[in-house]
Amino acid sequence: MSCKTLIGTVILILISTAGCVEFKKIVYRPDINQGNYLNAADVKKIHIGMTKHQVAYTLGTSMLKDSFGSNTWYYIFRREPSHELVTQQTLALTFNSNDILTHMDNKLYINNKLTFDTSRSQ
Repeated sequence: MSCKTLIGTVILILISTAGCVEFKKIVYRPDINQGNYLNAADVKKIHIGMTKHQVAYTLGTSMLKDSFGSNTWYYIFRREPSHELVTQQTLALTFNSNDILTHMDNKLYINNKLTFDTSRSQ
C-alpha cells in the first residue's frame, strides 16, 4: 500500500510540475489593441506644412492632445497580442500658432524598448 501511495505521489508531482510550463500557453488570452490604429501608408502621407484639418482628415482625431497648450497631438497605438511581445507606436505631431505641422516624431517600442525612431522638423 505504501508503494502505491509513493508512486501516486510521484506521478501527481510530475504531472503538476510539467503542467506549469505549458499552462501559460493553454490559457486563452485575447489580443488587446488600444488607441489610434496607425497604418504605415497613412503615416507616410503626413508631411511638414500640413494643417490640423488635413492631418485629422488623414489620421482621424488624435488620442491625446497636450493639455499644457503646446499644440502637440499624440497618436498612440498599443498592441498586446496573445502570448507575444507588446508593441506600441507613438506618433507626436507638433503644430505652430498658425495650426501648421512643424515637427513629427514617430517611435516604435517593442516590450518597452525603443526599436524605431524617426523625427522630422521644419
